[in-house]
Formats: sequence, C-alpha cells, structure tokens
Amino acid sequence: MSLLEKYYTQEHHIFREAARKYFEKEVKPYGDQWEKDGIVPREAWKKFGAQGFLCPWLPEEYGGVGADFLYSLILVEECAQTHVGGFFFPLHSDIIVPYLYNFGNDKQKQKWLPGCATGDIITAVAMTEPGTGSDLGAIRTTAIKDGDHYIVNGQKTFISNGLNCDLVIIAAKTDPKANPSHAGISLLVVEDGTPGFEKGRKLEKVGLHSQDTAEMSFVDCKVPAENLLGGEGQGFYYLMKRLQDERLVCAMGAQVAAEEALRVTIEYTKSREAFGRPISRFQYISFELAKMATEVELGRTFLESLIIDTMDGKEIVKRTSMAKYWICEMLNRVTGQCLQFHGGYGYMEEYPIARMFRDAKVQTIYAGTSEIMLLIISRYLGL
Repeated sequence: MSLLEKYYTQEHHIFREAARKYFEKEVKPYGDQWEKDGIVPREAWKKFGAQGFLCPWLPEEYGGVGADFLYSLILVEECAQTHVGGFFFPLHSDIIVPYLYNFGNDKQKQKWLPGCATGDIITAVAMTEPGTGSDLGAIRTTAIKDGDHYIVNGQKTFISNGLNCDLVIIAAKTDPKANPSHAGISLLVVEDGTPGFEKGRKLEKVGLHSQDTAEMSFVDCKVPAENLLGGEGQGFYYLMKRLQDERLVCAMGAQVAAEEALRVTIEYTKSREAFGRPISRFQYISFELAKMATEVELGRTFLESLIIDTMDGKEIVKRTSMAKYWICEMLNRVTGQCLQFHGGYGYMEEYPIARMFRDAKVQTIYAGTSEIMLLIISRYLGL
C-alpha cells in the first residue's frame, strides 16, 4: 500500500483523472513534433495554465487554488505516461516560482505570480556559467548598483526554459569583493526585453530535446533595483534553502520515469517471442525484471516518505540529497537494462524506451550532480 494513500482525498482523484485526460489529449499527440522542434510551444503552456495545472499550490489571490504538494506529484506522475520528458513545467511550477513567492515582496508577487499561474509568464533560473558548475561562489556575473538600477554583466549557460522564458532569476555578485565570496551573491529578476539581456543559441542536447536549453548574456544590462529578490547578499542563502525542494522534485521525476520504463518493458517482454515463447519467460530476463521492480519499489517508498515529511514542514536536506542521488542513478540503471531487453528495437526512436534512455542521463547531472549529492551526504555524516 502506498504511504500516501491516506493523504489522498476525492478531490485528488478527480484532479488526477482530469490531468490524465489532458495529457492524453493535449500533450502526448504532440510530443514527437515538440522533440523535432526542440521546444514546447508557448500556446501549450497557456493551455496547461488555463486548466489550473501550473503552480496549483499558489494562494487564490495569486491565481492558484492553494493545493497541497500531492497535486504537483500527480501532475508529474501523469505526465510520465506521455513520454514527453521535455515539457519542463515542474521546473517552473515547483522550483522557480517558489523563489518569487517565498522571497518576493508584495509588489513583486502581484506583478508576476498571476502570470506564472496562467502560463503567460514562463520562468527560468540562471546559476550556471561557462566556467562554473556546482561551485556557486565562483560565479563571475556581477550586478553593480547604480542609482535605481543594477548594471549586470556576465554569461550564463545550460539554462532550462532559456528561450521560452519571460523572466529569469539570475544569481549575480552585487559585492564582488565579499569574503567569503558567496556572501556577495544576490538574486535579481530580469525580464525578457530588458536592454542588454540577450538569449543566446539553443543548445543541442543528448536528451530532453523538446525542452529548450539556452545560453544567456548580460552586457551592461540595466535591471531596476526593485527587481532585487529578497535582500542584497542573501542569494546564496536563498538558493541553499530552496535546493531541498528542487532535489525532491528531481527525484520525483526520476522515480516516475523509472516506473514507466519498467512498465513498458514488462509489456514488451510479454509480447516479444523468441524460441517459441515470450522472452519474459526466460529466467535471466524474469529475474532481472524482478530486481528492477524491487529497486523501483524501494525508490517509491523512500520518495513518498520524503513527500510526507515535506508536507509536514520538516528539514530533510540529507535525505533529499540521498534520494536525488540514489533514485536518479537507479533510473539510469533501469533504463539501460530496459533498453537492452528491447534488443535492436530499443535503439529505434519509434520505441519510447529509446527516448527514456536518452532523457535519463541528465538526471544525475542537473540540480546537483551525483558527486555533489555524495559530498553533501558525507558532510551530514560528519566526514
């Protein structure tokens, strides 16, 4: 029995049915085209928002319905069955918009949050730079106060929703001389069309082809001082505070992807025959499927326990780091084996396992690499 079963209400089940029908009708049929185009059209975002599927947790005054975290999980679960991993609405809804809600002032919330809920505003967050990855303290982008503006200069890369975004939250040094260096980092909201802000080339990735990823540049970009998010010099603290939820969302995506990969593979092995019987009846394959099913089940139980703790307001940085590390690595083990069991057909794009295999690898890289997760865990162990 699911640990979450007692938390689901009739409203949750109604929401799931509505989401399932929507994904089946409005997302799944267009996935292949979005993959070819390398982007999910803005109209799809607006349709999604019109159904109340973007940021459902927002209070009604900002366009949401005040839903609990289970609604976000339901959307991720139902989207997995479309095999369109590049529709990155969880990044917008559950990772970036919470920065605006938690650290923004009343004026900023009124200005941006309603559009985030409708899909008229698509968000991105820009931390990574060409010369820096996990070391946020080493970022070089600066935002120097000049009257009622900040003058921003620098480059960002690997920015998800980088082309579609209407606003991007950037990490920049408002005090380049701060010691320690991370104490000089602030968060600024830069709106599309701001002079000096340029979206660069769309990056060609191994997987997640329908998710637009781009470079960004800021050259003497004048950002209004009122676009400072929270306090100056508090950016690193804000990022660290939100990374727990970001890693939980990543673990959710990896978990449901592993479940879907296993599901389609079990179906395939039952229907694919060799030497006069379904290949699922061969002991090696049946045992390997049993092993994978066990790993997937363990991942689900761990994930659900973390979701319960999150809804209870507990601090679970160590355990979310463990989940982000283990579940994302587990996903890659599962998708690799599942593709193998499809044989030559698994390497063909017409079979969904090929896309799942391609899309899986980045889960161990973004939102903190597996190695960074192990570093965090080891520090919590006092090592």
